[in-house]
Amino acid sequence: MVAVLSEVRALLGEPRFNWSDPAPWIGLERELGIAFPSDFREIVDAYGSISVNGQLYLKHPAGHLLHSLGVMVRRDLELWREEDMAEFLPAPVGSGPGELMPVATATTGEAVFLRVPDDASSPWRVVVQEFDSPAWTLYEMTFGEWLLDYLRGRDVTLCSRNLAPDGPSWEFLP
Repeated sequence: MVAVLSEVRALLGEPRFNWSDPAPWIGLERELGIAFPSDFREIVDAYGSISVNGQLYLKHPAGHLLHSLGVMVRRDLELWREEDMAEFLPAPVGSGPGELMPVATATTGEAVFLRVPDDASSPWRVVVQEFDSPAWTLYEMTFGEWLLDYLRGRDVTLCSRNLAPDGPSWEFLP
């Protein structure tokens, strides 16, 4: 885990949020009935609610109303549970085994989900849905691995090369 965060730091730059109080995570996880993967928590705790490359939005559970992970998750769960939206995903949204938990969005129309493992020994995986089409992609990698590929400009459905020609960057969400 520490290796993933140090690699993210090397590519994205030093974080300035550095959250250490677990209370917002505990409350959100209790409400949703899951424990988010530690690499996701560690990255979001380090950086907070940010825009990466002006494209990918990551939100922290302690963020204010507009940029709160909890608010975003509740809203997106409701959206993706609608009958006409559910057909665009490979599995239902929710916190049960095999279900998809929305965790990030992009200005380019993608939604990023974490696939809840089927059992405690299985890893979390990433699913990216292209909002403007019925296309989705399952990435057999952790959130940290997926984010590193994104920051390196690799094709993980979100394409950042044209949005980050000078390398990855981030800024706090207003």
